[in-house]
Amino acid sequence: MNVETLTAWAPRVLSVLRIVSALIFMAHGTTKHLGFPASDFSFPGVTSLGGVAGLFELVGGALLAIGLFTRPVAFVLSGVMAAAYFIAHAPQSFFPVLNNGDAAILYCFVFFYLVFAGPGPWSVDAYRAKAR
Repeated sequence: MNVETLTAWAPRVLSVLRIVSALIFMAHGTTKHLGFPASDFSFPGVTSLGGVAGLFELVGGALLAIGLFTRPVAFVLSGVMAAAYFIAHAPQSFFPVLNNGDAAILYCFVFFYLVFAGPGPWSVDAYRAKAR
């Protein structure tokens, strides 16, 4: 493949990155609040720190998956993941591979990228922009 072909696909691949990241992220919330997929993780309670994080994962993940309010939602979720890393993971070890915080770091920076890159063409935001 040549560079022009790859560059032409970049906006669509941005949409794919957003959708796949959001769906995997949302699964953390569905596990906490809907019990699916089933895991050994017990329901944290809606007002607990884990419960609030699960709501961000569930609602924020769904909004990102469809590409609605992508930039502000991605900004908030990036901050949530940074906080999650420093609250839950960093105290266990300095190294992300040892403290199981590597996913939190990746989500933080993927969502931060979406703040600047936007949702891509396959999104409700793009559809709404065309309709105006």
